[in-house]
Amino acid sequence: MEETSAGGLVVDRSSGPPRAALIARLNRAGRLEWCLPKGHLEGAETPEEAAVREISEETGILGRVLEPLGTIDYWFSVEGRRIHKTVHHYLLEATGGELSVEGDPDAEAVDAAWVPVEELPGRLSFSNERRIARAAHEILTGRA
Repeated sequence: MEETSAGGLVVDRSSGPPRAALIARLNRAGRLEWCLPKGHLEGAETPEEAAVREISEETGILGRVLEPLGTIDYWFSVEGRRIHKTVHHYLLEATGGELSVEGDPDAEAVDAAWVPVEELPGRLSFSNERRIARAAHEILTGRA
C-alpha cells in the first residue's frame, strides 16, 4: 500500500535568527518525539497545498511555500499491512497565526515550540527529519 504526505518547516525570520515551528507527539511507548508537522494529502490537493494546510492545522502558523526541501520515504506495518510512505517537505515562510496545537484535527500533536533553525538537529527525534532541517539551514544561510 502506498501513502503520500506533505509538510515541512515553517520559519519565522521577523526578529533575530530564523526559528521553525516543531510539534511534539507521544509515540506508542509514551515517549515525547519532536518532529516536523506533516499529514496526508486530501482530495485533489497538491503536496504544496497539503504542506501549507497541515502545518497550519498542527502548529497554528500560516505560511507560504518558498521551496522544496526534499522527500523522505519509509516502510512501516499497521494491522499486518506493509505501507510505503512518501513525505514531501517544503520550506515555508510564516505569514501569520499563533503557535498552538489546538487546531490539530487528529489531536496527535501534544505540544509545539519555536526552535532556532540551527538547533533543529539537536531537537528533532528522527534522523531523516534532521537531514531536512540541515537542508533548510543551508538555504536560509545562503550555503545551499
